[in-house]
Amino acid sequence: MNFNFNLELANNYLSNSQKTRILTEDWIERNLYCPICGKSYINRYENNHPTGDFYCKDCSSDFELKSKESNSGNLAKTIVDGEYSTMISRITSFQNPNFFFMTYKNHSVNNLILIPNHFFTPQIIIKRKPLSPNARRAGWVGCNIDISSIPDTGKIFIIKNQVEITHENVISNYAKTKSLQTNNMDSRCWLLDMLSCVERISEQNFTLKQVYAFEDELKLKHPENNFVKDKIRQQLQYLRDKGFIEFISPGNYRKI
Repeated sequence: MNFNFNLELANNYLSNSQKTRILTEDWIERNLYCPICGKSYINRYENNHPTGDFYCKDCSSDFELKSKESNSGNLAKTIVDGEYSTMISRITSFQNPNFFFMTYKNHSVNNLILIPNHFFTPQIIIKRKPLSPNARRAGWVGCNIDISSIPDTGKIFIIKNQVEITHENVISNYAKTKSLQTNNMDSRCWLLDMLSCVERISEQNFTLKQVYAFEDELKLKHPENNFVKDKIRQQLQYLRDKGFIEFISPGNYRKI
């Protein structure tokens, strides 16, 4: 895999955003396989296609690419996206594509991660301020995607610090997340919030008491629920059934 962009493609463009789009999309088209089914290449949609930037003919998966220059090489905590209401509509109707997030430096890819579409919830979409009355699109409201709120399990590295992860590991890591798929948004939000809490506990073995420490945080995220501790125990059972943790003894668990 060649990490460098083909700079000749951008010679006829003046806008930096256009140059970035041309270079990064070309790189994906030339280098990337389908990280879901393993097909050796993915296809590019025409510009401004409503379902994404790329698709796989074999498994019918759609992908949208977001990229950002990073002098440090690190992934950003948030990524700029499009219109807020459109993004919320796509997520709540379960029609959002899978996302590629790329960082690059000196016209070379540093990191590329896949975030499966079932890791997106309205909670991670941050509403931006409306554009000023003097702006060309006055009143338009955009959004940012808060990547830092997504569980690490849902951030699948394809390239990490200019090291390519094997195809087998990428496809396997995606397959492990499929048990988290659900078309009930409330269930999705709770399950991913609990997975994120468990991941933040540094020890491999952990206790129910350690998870209860997240009660206040979960109350803020789910103010409609008055029985958060009961919900925590329920979600731990779900994570156990889905193979992410195992039950050791009453009140004691182990990450798998």
